[in-house]
Amino acid sequence: MTRNWRSLLFVPAGAPQRWRKAHTRGADALIIDLEDSTQPDDKPAARAQAGDAVRWLHAEGATVTVRVNNDATCLIEDLLAVVTPGLSALILPKVEHAAELAELSVVLDTLEHDRGLVRGSVRVIAVIESPRALERVAQIADGPRLIGVSLGSEDFALALGRPPTPQSLGLAAQTIAYAAAARGLMGIGMASGIGDYTDLDAFARDARLAHAAGLTGAMCIHPSQVPVLNACFGLSAEAVEDARLILEAWDRRVDGVVSHQGRMIDQPIVERARRLLTSAGLL
Repeated sequence: MTRNWRSLLFVPAGAPQRWRKAHTRGADALIIDLEDSTQPDDKPAARAQAGDAVRWLHAEGATVTVRVNNDATCLIEDLLAVVTPGLSALILPKVEHAAELAELSVVLDTLEHDRGLVRGSVRVIAVIESPRALERVAQIADGPRLIGVSLGSEDFALALGRPPTPQSLGLAAQTIAYAAAARGLMGIGMASGIGDYTDLDAFARDARLAHAAGLTGAMCIHPSQVPVLNACFGLSAEAVEDARLILEAWDRRVDGVVSHQGRMIDQPIVERARRLLTSAGLL
């Protein structure tokens, strides 16, 4: 992974009419969904199409992930169907223990070997969906193959017995942001639900709050939400210009600090500006 995924768009595995055009929606990554968007009786048919979705979308230039079912009856069958060339990562929902990630990695080692994939090439995003899992997020975030930790806002709110709002989910989102940042992982999610794709102003407000909290991107269910996430989690022209001016001011300093536009600039501020320009490909 060379950059953060600002937007991850869900597409049902059993809906080829949708996933065949998902790569045109502008999302940084696509999530072929075998979990909540697929009813239990429909999972075998959806699973049979999921591998085709991975290969098709990868051939179209998309970054492709799959949300699998994290239960004993479905997980292995899901993995057998989707671990194929073109799969960048698995979205593992309802992670409760770090041991689940270790066990998954062992299975992936075997499948990668058997299918001619580079060992470790299939990465994982762990989804935290309960208060108990949040208590263990530090151990979970140290798990193998991880590139990200995500907040499953709807299920977390359900476990809490409250609607998914910044008041009920703010601490969970912040905790996940800290755990991810401490390990150089993506922190994915928002302190709100993502089901309402009609009120994009509210969606943008919640995305900006998530970005301010330290999260790096979010999942979404509708193409209309993708440009909102890309804008809210992306780099604005103003932020890039400010970072450039900070580095210019720093280069002109005569001692350890320098004044720039009414504020004192020191080493941490300079390093933050340097990282921003590096992520934008300007350094």
